[in-house]
Amino acid sequence: MALNELSATEAARRIAQGAITSEALVQACLDRIEAREPTVQAWSAIDPKAALRQAKERDRGPSLGPLHGVPIAVKDVLDTYDLRTEMGSPIYRGHRASADAACVALARAAGAVILGKTVTAEFAGSAPGPTTNPHDSGHTPGGSSSGSAAAVADRMVPVAFGTQTAGSVLRPASFCGIVGYKPTFGTINRAGLKFAAESLDTIGLLARSLDDIALMRSVLIGVASELSEAPPLVAVPRIGLCRTYLWNEAAAETRNAVEVAGERLAAGGALIEDFVLPDDFAGLSETSEIISNVERSRAMAHEWHHHRKRLSPQLVARISAGLDTPNSRYVEALRFAEHCRIQLDMMLAGFDALLAPAASGEAPRGLDSTGDSAFQALWTLLHGPTVSLPAATGPNGLPVGIQLIAPRYRDEALLRTAWWAWDVLSRREPAQALVA
Repeated sequence: MALNELSATEAARRIAQGAITSEALVQACLDRIEAREPTVQAWSAIDPKAALRQAKERDRGPSLGPLHGVPIAVKDVLDTYDLRTEMGSPIYRGHRASADAACVALARAAGAVILGKTVTAEFAGSAPGPTTNPHDSGHTPGGSSSGSAAAVADRMVPVAFGTQTAGSVLRPASFCGIVGYKPTFGTINRAGLKFAAESLDTIGLLARSLDDIALMRSVLIGVASELSEAPPLVAVPRIGLCRTYLWNEAAAETRNAVEVAGERLAAGGALIEDFVLPDDFAGLSETSEIISNVERSRAMAHEWHHHRKRLSPQLVARISAGLDTPNSRYVEALRFAEHCRIQLDMMLAGFDALLAPAASGEAPRGLDSTGDSAFQALWTLLHGPTVSLPAATGPNGLPVGIQLIAPRYRDEALLRTAWWAWDVLSRREPAQALVA
């Protein structure tokens, strides 16, 4: 296996053992970037000399932590003190922050090498950057964490930070055929993030394995990371198959991926039960839009009043909609969202996870849109943790994901369920029973 194809977990292990150097690993990633970046266009800022300098420092010094010597990528709405943060907007061209975002600082302190900044849609919104899908450059990689997903999928870097306000981690993960993780709202500290919608924005992760997600999570919030090495449990997972109120809007490849995944998980020993959301949950999509638009209009006050002509038509439309929304309607939306969160938490008692569509289908053709966020947005609004796993391919041979969801603050349990599910779906070793 080429060094750039190593997972973060395996790379960290080999570096710790002295089997490889951080410099060799970073150079392999840079070589891959040099070969593929003209097509994929995943990076907004990268300094090869600085990345190699960091790697050499890691090789010379003592271990700093679990990520020692491992290169990672950072979505360009998160501050870095040594690389510009432009947020996909000409307004901030050349902008440099004086400090790292909290999540970047924690990763760096644990020994990570900051390889570079990845392309984001404008202010983590819907106006896409130049990034293409690494499986077919004529298709979108999704967004707004476009560059992070594409770079990880194309083996340019093992793991990357993303952010999700509606569907900006899970959708590109599904479109690019990798693992996406959106934690419980507020789990990963957001200091140093340019807000889009303050009550929705969540820092997440994109990787090629769940073990890498667990490794990064261990650094960011201080928990154990060994998913695959945990002791097996007697219980089998109980999973609710939740087609959601959007089922009829899903493409055939998505509906098939979810149904087949349910059948295979049942064959692997899971208890699969139909799970139907209450009728009023159908209002979640509109509620998400209302909250997002209002909060964007407030977060973007400076840009709106001083740089309006430099904003995209898509963002202008969202801000205008937010400004036109009465505050009473916004408060009503916040209250409805919290009502649904409490209701879902109660309904999920006894379930390990829900299985649902991750996206409407495979990545759409063209680069003028990042795709429909509805299949992720309702879960983002509900604040619980979600994981996207690659599960199938669509009619154009592009990846199709499935989504697993758990109640708020059950992230670790969700990741264990996801690891068990991935073990079954990827036809590796026989599935183990989960810990009760």
